Amino acid sequence: MIFLAFLAEARGRGESTAHGRTIPAQAVRVAISVVAMGATFVLIATMALIILTGEELERPLFEAISAFATVGLTSGLSEELPPAGLYVLVGLMFAGRVGIMTFAAALTLRQSRIRYRYPEGRPIIG
Repeated sequence: MIFLAFLAEARGRGESTAHGRTIPAQAVRVAISVVAMGATFVLIATMALIILTGEELERPLFEAISAFATVGLTSGLSEELPPAGLYVLVGLMFAGRVGIMTFAAALTLRQSRIRYRYPEGRPIIG
């Protein structure tokens, strides 16, 4: 969805479309939120593993991405980790499997009525 939103923006269109259907702006916002939150979780977990192990970036990043995606691959670092590092990986596995999907569902189901609207601003981006 993010790629389709990028294409729509590059083509100068106001809406994203796929297979003859318009993708609501709210769905694009949820997709961006999920990707941003997932990347943040992986970044924080990678930094924690680097601090805990003293390793270079490559192995902790591989472990963090593998744990978040729940694919079961390892570079061998997980067997060398202290208990705190294992807890980081377990939390990341939980967030990747349950947390992000639940968060996305909560964003799509939760809508609150706003009884007022701020004036529209046009910030300079890029």
